[in-house]
Amino acid sequence: MTADFTVFPAQPGDGDVVGEIHAESWKAAYAGFFSPEFFAEAVRQRRGKWHDVLARGEATAVLAARGDRPLAFSYFGSSPARPGSAEIFGFYGHPDGWGSGIAGVLMAASLDMMRASGVRRVHLWTLRDTPQSRRFYAKSGFTESGAVRGHDFGDGNPIDQVEYALVLG
Repeated sequence: MTADFTVFPAQPGDGDVVGEIHAESWKAAYAGFFSPEFFAEAVRQRRGKWHDVLARGEATAVLAARGDRPLAFSYFGSSPARPGSAEIFGFYGHPDGWGSGIAGVLMAASLDMMRASGVRRVHLWTLRDTPQSRRFYAKSGFTESGAVRGHDFGDGNPIDQVEYALVLG
């Protein structure tokens, strides 16, 4: 079976779609990291924040769809920590798309967009204890930089993140 994937820029009106992908991905992957009360609010915030984020247009948001259903998004821009580099601030797939290949298509398109804009280095942070995402980033050509940081998602309990980096050819 051949997958029918398309990749396209997210528009300000895509806030509900991006929020749904973000929230459902979080529900499937991150529930065990937070208290149930905090987690419910964190999912609600992720579902609702994308209208404002997309309207501001401070970074690039790209959607990937299978058929006519968007199932993954990437959100990237200039790295605040590494001048001249790009940072992937968010890369999420709806669980309905997991294993379909859509994430690989989206990553390749996102990296192509960065390369076309002159970016030569890109980095991202992912939770240390999420082996699925770590395998995906390694499969996509990223390597661990060795940097680790504690990131507080707002509940006062920092969670370790590891940095991955890639030099674009």
